[in-house]
Amino acid sequence: MASASEVDAAKPSRRSTLLLELALAVGGFAIGIGEFTIMGLMPNVSAALGISEPQVGNVISAYALGVVVGAPLIAILGAHFYRRHLLLALMAFFAIGNLASALAPDYHTLMVFRFISGLPHGAYFGVASLVAASLVPPHKRAQAVSRVLAGLTVATLVGNPIATWLSQLVSWRLAFALVGAIAILTVVLVFIYLPLNRQERRSSPLQELTAFNRSQVWITLAIGAIGFAGMFCVFSYLAPVLLNVTQASPYWIPVAQAAFGVGAIVGNIVGGKLYDRMQMRGVGYLLVWCIAILLLFPLAAQQLWSVLLISAAVGTMVSLSPALQTRLMDVAADAQTLAAASNHAAFNVANALGPWLGGQAIAAGFGWTVTGYVGAATAAVGLLVFFVAFGMQRRHG
Repeated sequence: MASASEVDAAKPSRRSTLLLELALAVGGFAIGIGEFTIMGLMPNVSAALGISEPQVGNVISAYALGVVVGAPLIAILGAHFYRRHLLLALMAFFAIGNLASALAPDYHTLMVFRFISGLPHGAYFGVASLVAASLVPPHKRAQAVSRVLAGLTVATLVGNPIATWLSQLVSWRLAFALVGAIAILTVVLVFIYLPLNRQERRSSPLQELTAFNRSQVWITLAIGAIGFAGMFCVFSYLAPVLLNVTQASPYWIPVAQAAFGVGAIVGNIVGGKLYDRMQMRGVGYLLVWCIAILLLFPLAAQQLWSVLLISAAVGTMVSLSPALQTRLMDVAADAQTLAAASNHAAFNVANALGPWLGGQAIAAGFGWTVTGYVGAATAAVGLLVFFVAFGMQRRHG
C-alpha cells in the first residue's frame, strides 16, 4: 500500500489523474494486443511459417515465460529507480520486442522475440498499478487498479478483433507492428503526464526480496498461476474451435474475440468492486464462477450463438486480475513493486500452463473442446489453494 506521505507529496488534480490513468491504460492496451492477438491468428501463423497450431501455442507460451522471468527480475533490479523512469524504459523495450517480432523470419526466431517481448510486461503493470493506487484513498485502490487494467480489457474488445481482422487481410506480422507503434505512443504519453516525483519513496533489491518471505504472497501467486490457467487454455485455442467444431467462417474469429472483450471489461470492473467490498472472500466466489463457465464451454462450442456467449463468459474471468493484484499489495508490506509485478508473472505462468496443457490434451486425441474440461480442472485446483489461503488468514488475522 502506498504510504500517506507518498500520496500527499504529489496530489494531482482530478483531470491530471484521469490523464495519467489514460496514459497508463494505453500501455495496457498495447500489451493486451501483443499478448492476445496471436491467439486469433493461430491458423494464419501456422500456415505462414509451416508449423502446427500446437507449435503456435508454444510461441504463446514463450511470451508468457518472458513475463514470468522478467517481472520479478526487473522489479528487483529496478527497485531503486523512480517509477516514471522505469515505466518509460519498460514500454520502450516492449516496443522494440514487438517490432522485432513483426520481422521474425522463422518459428525459432519468433519464439525468441516473443520471449524478449514478454520481459517488461509484468513489471509495467506492477509499477503502473502502484502509481494508480497511490493517487486514491485506500478503499478505492482496487478500482484504480482496474482502471489501469482497463486498457488490457479494451484491447480484448476493440484492439484484438481489429488487429486480427487487419492481419487476416494483410499479414499476421501487422499485428506486432501495430503493438510496437502503440507502445511508442505510450512512451510519449507517460513522458507528458507522469511528472517525476523526487519525494517518491523508493525501495532496494534486498527490501523487495522480503516479499517472498511471506506465505500469503506465495499462496496468492499460486491462486493466479493455477486458477487463471483455464482462461488461457480455452482462449488460446478458440480460433481452431470455431473453425473445426463450430464450423464457422474465419471471419467470426474477430467477433468471438470481441465477445471475449465485452466479458473482460465487465469482469475487470466487477473484480475491482467485489474485492473492495468483500476482500479475500470475493476471490473464492470468482473462482467458483470460473469453474462453472469452463465446464459449459464444450457444450456451448457446438453452435455459433452459444460459442459467442460462452466466449464473453470466459472473458469475465479477467475479474481475478484486479482482485489478486490488490490482494498482493495488501500482503506485501514494503515490497510493493516486486509483489505487484509478480502478479503478472503468476498470470503468465497460467498463460504458459494453460495452452501447454490444452495442447497436450488435443494432441492426445481428446478433441478441440477438451480445453474447457482442462481449464475447469485448473480453476478447481486454484479454488483449493484459495481455501488454504483463506483458512490461514482467519487463523492468523
